[in-house]
Amino acid sequence: MDHLESGSGCRHAAEALVFNERTAIGLDVHARSVRAAAIDSSTGEVIEVKLPPVNAEIVDWVTGIWQRHGEVHAAYEAGPTGFGLARKLAEAGVAVTVAAPSKIIRPAGDRVKTDARDALLLARLLRMEEITAVRVPSEAEESARDLVRARDDARVELMAARHRLSKLLLRRGIVYDGSTTWNREHDLWLRRVRRDGLDAAGVGTLSAFDAGYDAVTSILARRDRLDGDIIAMAAASPFTSVTNRLGCLRGISTLTGFGLAVEIGDWHRFTGATIAAYLGLVPSEHSSGGSRSLGPITKTGNTHARRLLIEAAWHHKPRYAPGKVMQARWAAAPAAVAARGDAGNRRLHHRWTMLASKRKKHTVANTAIARELAGWCWSLATMD
Repeated sequence: MDHLESGSGCRHAAEALVFNERTAIGLDVHARSVRAAAIDSSTGEVIEVKLPPVNAEIVDWVTGIWQRHGEVHAAYEAGPTGFGLARKLAEAGVAVTVAAPSKIIRPAGDRVKTDARDALLLARLLRMEEITAVRVPSEAEESARDLVRARDDARVELMAARHRLSKLLLRRGIVYDGSTTWNREHDLWLRRVRRDGLDAAGVGTLSAFDAGYDAVTSILARRDRLDGDIIAMAAASPFTSVTNRLGCLRGISTLTGFGLAVEIGDWHRFTGATIAAYLGLVPSEHSSGGSRSLGPITKTGNTHARRLLIEAAWHHKPRYAPGKVMQARWAAAPAAVAARGDAGNRRLHHRWTMLASKRKKHTVANTAIARELAGWCWSLATMD
């Protein structure tokens, strides 16, 4: 509140605060420009400016509005520019909301979209309290999230590189006859194919094979390095406790548990009933009058966390028999958490069995298990 201590701006701010009014500021933030619109709630005055994409200058302009027009509240859409601006505004004492872009209410008949109109729309929605906010992560959370997503990028790139290499061979009629691919035996087979099976393919095919094989090897090494970095961070970080707790459930290794921990962040903002909706694991619905129609899952929210849960859910299908790995994970967590994790594993396997007995499609059944698994993860992460 240092901005309210001097000059005529102090008097205007004090008067605004008496009536519990504030100025709503919308910021349309891009990499190379920022459009800002402020609406004074007491006078109705609208101020529109174009600002450089420099956090310090944006904060200076917002605090200047604070001094002249009273208490302010700023909002901008979450996007590729990140959360640095939100943190800087919060450090300056400015109330700030980062809006969920998918929840922005836009008039159906509005066919003109400009940066200035977007900024003004944000200010108006903020004034009416019609903005759905997203949580601003801490710098530590964002740093860990960058590491997890870099590993996920490597996973996607590795899958694509392997696909390209295998399809190159398939076009030449060369197919691996083993049961498991991309292991040591498969690698030896690839080397033999390069040495003996592509002699008549031509120089172009040989060069393409070498490029594909080198890409697979390079990306695999990068993924393994990132795995090591994640395991090291998971062992000593603010997310270690939650990672160990989530590991009490089948299918959640250190990599998966750490990924869920950093993607969700603050688990206490959810309940067992709401976390699945946040992750887009609940059915979509279109109901009107007396009819109620359910569709596929919404797939909204955090896509990275949803993928991790979908993959982990498949591990609950086989017979449940805790082994040394699971026993070691239980030992790293509080006894009450380990006991609840065991109960969750039994419950989820039973659910898989029931769904299979009803001849549910396996992908549909797995999604249902993932939805319930999200609730069990929340339970373990938040229990005392």
